[in-house]
Amino acid sequence: MSLKTFKGGVHPYEGKELSKDKPIKDIKPQAQGEMVYPLSQHIGAPATAIVAVGDTVLRGQKIAEAGGFVSAPIYSSVSGTVKAIEPRRVAVGDMVMSIVIENDGNYIETGFEGCTDVFALSNEEIIKKIQDAGIVGMGGAGFPTHVKLSPKEPDKIEYIIANCAECEPYLTSDYRSMVEEPEKLIEGMKIILQLFPRAKGLLGVEDNKRDVIENLQKMVASESRIEVVPLQTKYPQGGERQLIYACTGRSINSKMLPADAGCIVDNVATINAIYTAVVEGKPVIDRIFTLSGEAVMEPRNFRIPIGMSCAEILEAGGGLVKPAKKIISGGPMMGFALFETNIPTTKTSGAMLCFTEDEVSKYETTACINCGRCVEACPEKLIPSRLSKFADNGAKSEFEKWYGLECIECGSCSFACPARKPLAQAIKTMKKQVLADKRKK
Repeated sequence: MSLKTFKGGVHPYEGKELSKDKPIKDIKPQAQGEMVYPLSQHIGAPATAIVAVGDTVLRGQKIAEAGGFVSAPIYSSVSGTVKAIEPRRVAVGDMVMSIVIENDGNYIETGFEGCTDVFALSNEEIIKKIQDAGIVGMGGAGFPTHVKLSPKEPDKIEYIIANCAECEPYLTSDYRSMVEEPEKLIEGMKIILQLFPRAKGLLGVEDNKRDVIENLQKMVASESRIEVVPLQTKYPQGGERQLIYACTGRSINSKMLPADAGCIVDNVATINAIYTAVVEGKPVIDRIFTLSGEAVMEPRNFRIPIGMSCAEILEAGGGLVKPAKKIISGGPMMGFALFETNIPTTKTSGAMLCFTEDEVSKYETTACINCGRCVEACPEKLIPSRLSKFADNGAKSEFEKWYGLECIECGSCSFACPARKPLAQAIKTMKKQVLADKRKK
């Protein structure tokens, strides 16, 4: 099996054995409990609430409309009563205006209108269904999908790449989806290809999922426009730039979009949501979520209603078998450390990890020895140790001169550093400052 990859990257402990063989389990939050829907669950303008306190809502009912073209509507995943519209804490620590619904436990649906002949739909009708369903990048980025699928020059799109790598340690929700619901991925890819008649569909799968690779290859054997691309297992193989290079040999930088290289990239959950929206007529109200880590009683994958609290998901996994010294929303490489679990899940919430040890804080940072390991690990061919020094000294012009804005914030440099320096954190902070200065100008 010929495996494609990129230069650089690291090989952290995978941890996927904790949950990869656990089938997806549907769970529901407790009746009479709160469901919280932040109005900003995506890149772009926050959604605008279209319900008021005291209103009765149904599962699948729109409760907030898009606040602009680069925005997305939000739907209730339960039936119940609007309890409040107020700021609530989210995973990154911000207070975000949110719609709070008291779940009545009945899950009465509005009714969904499916489509029996997808191929009779026009491009405009497909895009409209995707837009109305509130689909955004569900791998964590949260970019509205209808915008991504509306490039300025659609005829120049040559590849639709499905990010099936799931390179973050411990995460297995995409893997279980590809094992249990592979037809959604294939049919969702066909829907996207219908928008771009010159494009070919590529399913990029890391070789630690050989069963998925073999099954998908069988399923697309008769599909001339879809190909499975086996990838070397390495982090960050699922990074957008790295995935494009591995699958097509094309390179992009921070000033380019994938469309500039003739590519569009979507992850498994997003493509599945496209299938669900176009074929079944359902908006984004559920998603698959990994609960894992050595501190969890029963690590596994759940299908959760969006808006359910992380605390209830942890309870569904049996709670903690040992005290958790660190809890992370997302993956261990690019996720956010949580100070509490009573926060809502959103469209971009893919996992919660509970660890018995805080691997980062237990090590003492020492002086840089100029070993070059961070340079070897960096998938963007940068010099993280130098960029970190610029960041520590506030040298913004030097930081930019040495291509600091090209950092994808993957954390590979920090992982590889024997001095345990928080390189990625320093670079990420400086990037924000430089970009903020540019916006002011």
